[in-house]
Amino acid sequence: MKIRIFIVCLAMLMLSALSPELSTEFFAADNPYIRYTGRIDFSNPKAPRFWAAGVYIEARFRGTYCEIEVRDETLWGTSHNYLEVSIDGGDPHRIKTTGKLNRIMVADNLKEGEHSIVIMKGTEALIGYVEFMGLRCRQLLPVTSNRSRKIEFFGDSITSGMGNFTKDVPCDSGVWYDQHSAWYSYASITARALNADYHLTSESGIGLIHSCCDKPILMPQVYDNVSISKDSLAWDFKKFQPDVVAICLGQNDGVQDSIRFTGEYVKFLHSLRGHYPKAKLVCLTSPMADDRLRAVLGRYLQGIVTYCHAAGEKNLSMYSFSRQYKNGCGAHPDMEDDTLIAGELTAWLRSEMKWR
Repeated sequence: MKIRIFIVCLAMLMLSALSPELSTEFFAADNPYIRYTGRIDFSNPKAPRFWAAGVYIEARFRGTYCEIEVRDETLWGTSHNYLEVSIDGGDPHRIKTTGKLNRIMVADNLKEGEHSIVIMKGTEALIGYVEFMGLRCRQLLPVTSNRSRKIEFFGDSITSGMGNFTKDVPCDSGVWYDQHSAWYSYASITARALNADYHLTSESGIGLIHSCCDKPILMPQVYDNVSISKDSLAWDFKKFQPDVVAICLGQNDGVQDSIRFTGEYVKFLHSLRGHYPKAKLVCLTSPMADDRLRAVLGRYLQGIVTYCHAAGEKNLSMYSFSRQYKNGCGAHPDMEDDTLIAGELTAWLRSEMKWR
């Protein structure tokens, strides 16, 4: 009898060694070892839901294999979000969901040992929400992070990374969001270079006083929601208190009446200050703007900063990008442009914030 039990156990061990999947375990989304960053609805902790581009999930695991489970809203029955998955700090794999429920192998045949994973929503709220159900691996480990800085980026399609990724699907091919990569947006690149956690509170077409493409919302109307695509769940600003709040609006507004634009901008800054009493507020021109719009936005923002300083708001600055970046789809920045934009902003923020 003892010999038979020994043989069965040995056989099970051999099968486990030959098939890593047999030795894995499912770890639900509410496991305390899973780390979340972004505007996320945790009303169902087993299926946290998020809309915004750039929301990311981090985990560490031991083994050679990792699989994730996500649900996609599948907006209009046809839209499928992209996920960007990085293993051990490497370049991300872009994965497009295929339906409502998705069980996706994101790592296989890894070297035995400990590994890290980052799962980012690559597409924005206009493509619908994603719900993270959990992951399957041999052993889940605590996440360790040395990031003590925090940045929030308010913006439009440029900040979201719209039209920047053309390696897989060329411009004017596929569907309009196939070239959308939040991972490679200038904002994400800047935050990673500065070793900061970050939020992208951004959406294509949105403006301060005028949104493009018949969009019915403006940033000041929706900035305080979990999903800025619609007026929905209220966001709790206490959950993420950034050191820097960068505002990159104006591309969709275009050249506007200066009094109206600057007046509404000052109101928006006042609203942000109410939620972020200690943050450095940074006004950015649009890196996609042509020479005329860049000059106009530069004058508007300089006037805003001067006015606010005189009114007692000292923790406020502006930065004007050096030129236009438009080599991506729809005259948006491409990946190389985003890297250059991030280079400008990273260097300036290091100096402005005295970050080393």
